[in-house]
Amino acid sequence: MNLSTLNQYRVMWIMVFFDLPTETKEDRRRHSQFRKDLLKDGFTMGQLSVYWRHCASKENMEVHIERVKNFLQPNGKVCILHLTDKQFSAMQIFYGKKDKVPPVGPVQLEMF
Repeated sequence: MNLSTLNQYRVMWIMVFFDLPTETKEDRRRHSQFRKDLLKDGFTMGQLSVYWRHCASKENMEVHIERVKNFLQPNGKVCILHLTDKQFSAMQIFYGKKDKVPPVGPVQLEMF
């Protein structure tokens, strides 16, 4: 197996960052719907406008990125970043002045 094939099967994380308008009642409804759609698709809220999701493979990641594109609203900004499991696990999360251990992500299964 070559390196590109190995990268194809790496565990991946998707992070979605968004800034959607909330001025009108309709804007707030759309903002809420976008967040609900992310949660229904298995994303976890990291911060108010930052969500992440574990994906078992690059192909699975691409499916979820396409779903996020389908959730897009008429206005606002959405950024999608994908990371390897190693990069995601290096994230440092602080709650006030005390650092806290980030939640443990899914364990990668090995099949022989």
